Amino acid sequence: MDIDLFEKIADEALNRLPEKFLKRLNNVAIVVAEVPSEYQLKKMRMRKGDCLLGLYEGVPLNQRGHYSNVLPDKITIFKNAIENQAEYGQDLKEIVFHTIWHEIAHHFGFNEREVSILEKNKK
Repeated sequence: MDIDLFEKIADEALNRLPEKFLKRLNNVAIVVAEVPSEYQLKKMRMRKGDCLLGLYEGVPLNQRGHYSNVLPDKITIFKNAIENQAEYGQDLKEIVFHTIWHEIAHHFGFNEREVSILEKNKK
């Protein structure tokens, strides 16, 4: 899929989130990359070929004290991994939405275990 079309799908997914969450996304960049960088893989203790759909990099809201004049937090959505998941019968748009939702939960301060609990309760 063309990267521009994928970015449009990511924008649409972001706009599906409730307004109360979108209002609190200050100084957060959401970007699309084909694959994780070597640095991102190392940081997550992953190997090339491992499946990483998205990544939050920053200081979660619940851990911030005096927080100004800093670069934006970054959420990266990995196009190739999501496309690979969609090949297994999952809806690409839903995977993108879920991935963005998942990474934004980390921005709000939820760890991986807490995000999993939230996801189970969503169903």
